[in-house]
Amino acid sequence: MMDYKALIQAAFSARLNAYAPYSSFQVGAALLGKNGKVYLGCNVENAAFAPTNCAERTAVFSAVCDGEQEFIAIAIVGGKEQTKNFADCFPCGVCRQVLQEFCHPDFSIIVAKSDDDYQIYSLAELLPHGFGKTDLH
Repeated sequence: MMDYKALIQAAFSARLNAYAPYSSFQVGAALLGKNGKVYLGCNVENAAFAPTNCAERTAVFSAVCDGEQEFIAIAIVGGKEQTKNFADCFPCGVCRQVLQEFCHPDFSIIVAKSDDDYQIYSLAELLPHGFGKTDLH
């Protein structure tokens, strides 16, 4: 069985490195590779807004850069700076599409308020009828 709490705690740790001077909304992600390694990501904002990168994509891109392209699960946490009350932080549409590129429909997306308060969704639930590699053949 997967250690959801450890993955969620890693996401909270990654959140602390978020660069969010414009929204003050810090997001952390912890992506579990098939190789057993956990890849961390945080959101990185930009004054021009369009170049901003979400935590989920940061984690995926870090993993791919490290040579890993197969994943088991991702934990996502988020909230305003200094908050102690976290809200559910679902991946945006772009992040869902990036996950679609590398993950199976049953890939687990853990949306957490704490390591005891979380929900688990499959990629297929959050991106029904997703467009992927097989659609190009």
